[in-house]
Amino acid sequence: MHSTPVSKSLDKKLRVFGFEVMDLFVVFFGLSVLNLLFGNSLVMVWLPSIMFAITLRLSKRGKPEKFIMHWMRYQITPATYSAFEKPSHGVSLRKAIWHP
Repeated sequence: MHSTPVSKSLDKKLRVFGFEVMDLFVVFFGLSVLNLLFGNSLVMVWLPSIMFAITLRLSKRGKPEKFIMHWMRYQITPATYSAFEKPSHGVSLRKAIWHP
C-alpha cells in the first residue's frame, strides 16, 4: 500500500519567516511608502522598516493569531456599551424620579 505524508495540522495559518502574511503586507507597505517619500536611503527607509519588523515579531511572540488586529479593535471600540440610547430631551433620571 502506497502512503503519502501529510501535514498534521490543516488549520495552521501561512507564515513566512515567522510573520503572518498580513504582517508582511504591513511591513512592505510601510517600506514602499518610505521609499516613495525619501528615495532609496538606508537610514530613512530600510532602518525604520527593519526595526518595525523586529518590533512586530518580538511583540507577537507567544500571542495568538491576529492578536494585533483584535487588540486594535479593542482599543478603538467604546469602553462601555448601553442597551438604551442616550436621552435626547436632556432630562436626567434623578430629576425624573424625585421631581415629577
